[in-house]
Amino acid sequence: MLYAQLGVAPPVARKTSPVRIPSPYNGLLVHENEMTQTLEQHVGGPVTIRVLSTVLAGRWYSRRVLLVQEASGRPVALGAVRIRLDVFSAKTRARILRQQVPLGRVLREARVDYSTRPTAFFEVTPNAEMMGVFWMRDACTLYGRQTQMMLGDARVGDIVEILSLV
Repeated sequence: MLYAQLGVAPPVARKTSPVRIPSPYNGLLVHENEMTQTLEQHVGGPVTIRVLSTVLAGRWYSRRVLLVQEASGRPVALGAVRIRLDVFSAKTRARILRQQVPLGRVLREARVDYSTRPTAFFEVTPNAEMMGVFWMRDACTLYGRQTQMMLGDARVGDIVEILSLV
């Protein structure tokens, strides 16, 4: 959806099985843990975001971000999220909309009891824009996942995460 709004051709994504995702990508994608914390553990320090695009439509908020290592600026993952804002406190909504902190950290620090449920895994052939944000010279297969964000039994968002080359 965000690519269409930007008029940019999306990357080519093909569904795959979790068992076909090679290491170390499988350890970073095949779980139900919060992705920000998983990536920070993998890179050995905090990640921050660079906002690429946002859309606010009623109670729905969408953004596409590049997660980067805070210390070096090295790209770690490309994320796109669409979430309902009305399910969060005013303070948490304001912090999300400031667009300065990864969503997972915002929710963790606000002690929001949420979960993520992977619904698909895929191999990605990056487009030119993705190659640029990931500092790639050649198109190599990348790996990602789609998850549902849940508050209890209620689905409140969808997240797509694509990892940079590891």
